[in-house]
Amino acid sequence: MANFVLVHGAWGGNHTWGDVPARLEAEGHSVLNCTLPGLGSRQDELHPGITLTDHVDAVCEQVEAAGFDRFIIAGHSYGGMVISAVASRLGKRIDAICYVDAFMPESDQSLWDITGEFEHNWYIDTQRHQPGYVTPIGSIDFEHVPGVVGFHPLLTLLEAIPYSGDEQAVPKKSYIFATGYDPTPFAGFAAKAKEAGWDYHETATDHFVMQNDPDLTVRVLLGLAG
Repeated sequence: MANFVLVHGAWGGNHTWGDVPARLEAEGHSVLNCTLPGLGSRQDELHPGITLTDHVDAVCEQVEAAGFDRFIIAGHSYGGMVISAVASRLGKRIDAICYVDAFMPESDQSLWDITGEFEHNWYIDTQRHQPGYVTPIGSIDFEHVPGVVGFHPLLTLLEAIPYSGDEQAVPKKSYIFATGYDPTPFAGFAAKAKEAGWDYHETATDHFVMQNDPDLTVRVLLGLAG
């Protein structure tokens, strides 16, 4: 049986994985559904100094606390930044990595580096009245929901992490692309994964693939454990 490590995206928490963790566990696997500092159920830890490194540290610490020697890691959206950096640290222990409609940076690229004008304007414009924090992209009259959705720390979107080379040790790589999310910043990453011959899948859902196509999500993850 495999160990799965799931990493959620920006603004939300690990609840965004829906019933995927329970379905993996029902198949006999162990699941660590991580929560990143300052987000989701850890919103009380939010402060403007949180960095991408802090989120990577948190995942690595949770992996060690879970006692996982080897594992499969999956990340959604911003979580792609986190799992890429985790793979750079722990790649020799990772059996597979899955990007679920997620950002897929190269070495020493920040999320700012791999997004466009719309995202950049949003990140900066939100600094006018809440320095250090970013509201959910595209939201109007955003209302914070305790434990569910809140602000995201800006520095996590600006920090770049150079890779060690250990990320290349991961033998299996997969990408799930949501074709129903338009406009999407993920098409280029999906195309790159497909061209590289990764295990590649598409679904006609919006960005929250795990909630709207859990069957595909579970099938892909179980396939990586085979």
